[in-house]
Amino acid sequence: MAFRRRNKSYPFFSQEFLIQNHADIVFSLVIFILIGLMFEATAKTAILFIQPQYNTSTLSPEGEVTLYQYGWRDCATILFYFFIIIILHAVVQEYVLDKVNRRLHLSKSKNTKFNESGQLCVFHLVSSIWSLYIIITEGYLFHPSRLWESYPHAHLRFQVKVFYLTQLAYWLHTLPELYFQKMRKEEIPRQLQYIGLYLLHISAAYLLNLSRVGLVLLCLQYLSELGFHIARMFYFTDESHQKMFDLWAVSFVLTRMVTLTLMFLAVGFGLARAENQGLDWNLGNFNTLLIRMTVLIAVCLTQSWLLWKFIRFQLKRWREFRHEQAARKRATAKQTPRPLKRDSLGQHENGVIKAENGASPRSKKIKAP
Repeated sequence: MAFRRRNKSYPFFSQEFLIQNHADIVFSLVIFILIGLMFEATAKTAILFIQPQYNTSTLSPEGEVTLYQYGWRDCATILFYFFIIIILHAVVQEYVLDKVNRRLHLSKSKNTKFNESGQLCVFHLVSSIWSLYIIITEGYLFHPSRLWESYPHAHLRFQVKVFYLTQLAYWLHTLPELYFQKMRKEEIPRQLQYIGLYLLHISAAYLLNLSRVGLVLLCLQYLSELGFHIARMFYFTDESHQKMFDLWAVSFVLTRMVTLTLMFLAVGFGLARAENQGLDWNLGNFNTLLIRMTVLIAVCLTQSWLLWKFIRFQLKRWREFRHEQAARKRATAKQTPRPLKRDSLGQHENGVIKAENGASPRSKKIKAP
């Protein structure tokens, strides 16, 4: 199974061979894990990579429900999802984005940004729909108080746990993709900041049992990012499409406001009024003043940093627009021909005065004294 067109073969275990065939190598590892399910001796080990662990069954009015907690064995499941996402990344790149790039004939820098936005569009779209579906089915949309009531939320439903494991696996897979996609050195620090912020916030929400609040915040963030990357892809296809950036700018500011409001409502007020105050590792209760303040400060700093970058981006864009308008005015002024000067008698042409009809005016006779 080949995900890339082989224009040239490289020596085994070389850098170019690894970059060109990384999806096939990972696919082989996935097949190896799946084959382990076929044998009794290896089935228990292979199931750790595929099925979420730490499940318990409880009785509810709906019947028997299976709930999940987190633990160190989640690392094996995240690793398996990590492999799956690398394969899906290669499939989207090969069968969708590369075909579009061949038609657009973009420059190398624009091609890299187009591929980045294309991959993130697919991920943000799937994650937004998935998280919105969980929010609606769990009743968080019409009952926001459930975001902080009955804390700690240590027991998760199957779809919630798989969602968080998939999110962690996706953002971890972007680290080796910087190498596989041959990212430029000047772009790597920006990408590491971007990836690190997502991993930090998702891990904190998962490990501190703030999964409900984190789920809503991720949904809002992904919807805003989806609008930005769609606008950027349309801009690369036709640079006249700039109005979508204005729509994204409005949604970006609204997302920051809603995020801060929701965090203060859920963590600052909701958890502060909860009865179970204190640190309890066994129950997964992290509802202490220090942890709440740390979470609020981290979110506020992140949102402030994003707003600062957004304002800088908008000011830079406004300056570039002003420079383009001034350059167009200067070019138009140079191309406009200058009109000929006229006086009361007629026109000046080569130093000779002519009348309006083209005839020279008669000379006036001077009377003798």
